[in-house]
Amino acid sequence: MNSERTGGGNRRGRQPKTYERLTHPLVRGEDGVLRRASWDEALARAAAGFRRTRETHGPDAFAMLSCARATNEMNYVAQKFTRVVMGTNNVDSCNRTCHAPSVAGLSAAFGSGGGTSSYEEVEHTDLIVMWGSNARFAHPIFFQHVLKGIRNGARMHAVDPRRTSTAEWAESWLGLDVGTDIPLAHAIGREIIHAGLVNRAFVDRATTGYEEYAALVEPWTLTAAAKVTGVPAEAIRDLAHAYATAERAQLCWTLGITEHHNGTDNVRALINLCLLTGHVGRYGAGVQPLRGQNNVQGGGDMGAIPNKLPGFQDILDPPVRQKFERSWDTVIQPRYGKTLTQMFEAMETGELRAVYCIGENPAQSEADSDQAVRRLEALDHLVVQDIFLTRTAQLADVVLPATASWAETDGTTTNSERRVQRVRAALTPPGEAREDIDIICAMAGLLGQDWKFDDAETVWNELRSLSPDHFGMTYERLAEHQGLQWPCPDTEKLPSGFLHARLWETDPVRRGPAAPFGLVRHDPPVDLTDDSYPLRLTTGRRLDSYNTGVQSGSYASPLRRGEYIQLCPEDAESYGVVVGEEVRVSSRRGSVTAPVWIDSGLRPGLAFMTMHFPDEVDTNQLTIEANCPIAGTAEFKASAVRIEKLVPAWT
Repeated sequence: MNSERTGGGNRRGRQPKTYERLTHPLVRGEDGVLRRASWDEALARAAAGFRRTRETHGPDAFAMLSCARATNEMNYVAQKFTRVVMGTNNVDSCNRTCHAPSVAGLSAAFGSGGGTSSYEEVEHTDLIVMWGSNARFAHPIFFQHVLKGIRNGARMHAVDPRRTSTAEWAESWLGLDVGTDIPLAHAIGREIIHAGLVNRAFVDRATTGYEEYAALVEPWTLTAAAKVTGVPAEAIRDLAHAYATAERAQLCWTLGITEHHNGTDNVRALINLCLLTGHVGRYGAGVQPLRGQNNVQGGGDMGAIPNKLPGFQDILDPPVRQKFERSWDTVIQPRYGKTLTQMFEAMETGELRAVYCIGENPAQSEADSDQAVRRLEALDHLVVQDIFLTRTAQLADVVLPATASWAETDGTTTNSERRVQRVRAALTPPGEAREDIDIICAMAGLLGQDWKFDDAETVWNELRSLSPDHFGMTYERLAEHQGLQWPCPDTEKLPSGFLHARLWETDPVRRGPAAPFGLVRHDPPVDLTDDSYPLRLTTGRRLDSYNTGVQSGSYASPLRRGEYIQLCPEDAESYGVVVGEEVRVSSRRGSVTAPVWIDSGLRPGLAFMTMHFPDEVDTNQLTIEANCPIAGTAEFKASAVRIEKLVPAWT
C-alpha cells in the first residue's frame, strides 16, 4: 500500500456521500482524509505516483480510464498520454460497460464499429424492431425519431423481457425470457429461410457462411424456440415474416442485448438477420446500437480503447502504428492493452498499480461493486479527474477538478449515428477548475513531454491528420453543416448518412470484403435461478435519472422516487408485499434493502432495478462479474436473487 495512504484504513464512508461540484484540487493527507491543495502540489503528487509506477513496475502497471461524456479532443489527448507518456495501450472507458459488444460484433461483420444508419432514416423506414431497448426512457431523443417514423406509417415491434413504455407503441411485444435472445434470433432466421424469404441475391453477392448459418439455426424451430424463450411460436413467425418482407427495416438494440456474458454473440445473432434479408447498406435499412452517453462512440473513435488507435485503426497493423509513431515521436507497443474488465482483474493480482481515471465512476458502475471498490482501494496510486466528488474520487490519492461539463468546454462529440458535432463553452468553470486537456498536458509536462495545444481545434486538426475517417471534418465544415457523419475523408464532398452501400455493388473490387454470418450458439445466463434464488433480476435505466446518479441525483425532480425493486402483481401477491414495503434483495454476492414497486409490465419470476441511486440502494452489489470473453462487458442483465420481507418503511 502506498505510504501516502497509511493511516487511512478502509476509506469507504470517510467522505460525504453527497456529490459536490469540485472547485479545487484535493490530495489525501497523512490522516487518510482528502484535503484541499494547490494545483502545483496536486499535479506534482499525481505525476510522481505515475513516474514511480512506471519506473518500478513498468509501463503496463499503469492504466487510463477515459471519459465517454467528455469531448473527442479530451479523449484523443488522454489516449495519447497513455501511449506516449506512460508507454502502454492500457486505456479504456465505460464503452466497455455498455456497447463494447456492439463495436466488436459490427466490426466482425462489417469491418467498422459504428451503427450503419442515421437517425433520420428511422423516420422513413417501413419496419422498426426495438430489441432489448426501452428507448422511450433510455434514449428519448432518438425515440422522437421513432415516433415520427410511426406517424409516417412504419410498424414497430418490441422484443424485451419487460413490457416497457416503448412496447406500448409497438404493433407487437415479444416478451422473451432474459438471456434467450440468440434462440429467438435463430428461430426468426430459420423461419425466414424455410418460408423462402431470404434475399439470396444479396446473400450470395455480399456475405459468407450462409450454408453454415442455415445448418446452425435448423434445430431452432418455432416450437423449440417458444419453449426456451417463452415467446409464442406465432409471434415469432409473424415478426420473421414482417422483417423479411419489409422493403426497408431498422433493427435497433441497446444494453438488453449487450450487457450479457455473451453480448458479442447476441449482437452477431441480430446482424445475421439483416444479412439474411439485405436490410443494410441502403437508406432506411440498417442496424443501430443506441448509445447511452453523449460521446461513447467518440471515445472509441478517438482511440480511447486498448486495441485501436484513433480512427479505429488497428494497433497490430505496422503501417498504421508507424504513422502514429512518426507523428508522436514515440514507440507504440505492438500489442493490445487491457480492457476495463482486464484492468480490474489485474488490480486483484497486483499487476496493475496506478490508474488515472477521468470522468468515470467505476466504484459504482462496475458489476459486483463491493469487489470493484476493494480493488480500487488496493492500488498504489489513484488519480481521479472529474467535476464531482464521486465515490471513485472519494477513494483517490489525488482529485483534480475539471470542466468536463458540456456547457463549460469547447470541442466536438460523436453520437450514435456517427455524427460529429461542435460544442462550445457557455459557462465559466467554478472555482479553480481547469480544462481537461490543460490538466493532461500539464501532467505530461511533469513527466517529460512538452505538449502545446493552443485550443481544442489544434487537437482536432492533429487527429484529422491521422484519421482518414475524420480528415474532411474541419471546425468550419462542422459548424456549416451542423455536424458531419464519419467516414468523411474529403474536405469538399459531404459524407453519406449510412454505411456499407458497397455491399450492393456488382463489381467485386468496389464491393470489398464480404460480411460473414456469425456462427453463434445459445449460452444461458451464468447466474442460474434455483430454490434459493428464484427471481431473475434485470437492470436498466429510467427516464428521470442518469447512470450512477452523480449528475441527475443533485437536483429535485417530481419524477424522482428513489430506487425500488419492481415486481409483477402476481409475485408481489405471492410474497405478500405491497407498494412501498421494504424488502431485502439478495444475490450470491450481496444484499440491499429496497422498497417494492408493482409493475404490470413484468412477468412472474422477473424483477427490475436500476443503478441510478447507489447511495440509497447499491444495485451493483447484486450483479455478477460474468464477462463477455470478446468484449469484456459484464452480465448486468441476468442476476439470480431472492427477496425477504422487512418492516414496511412507507406509509
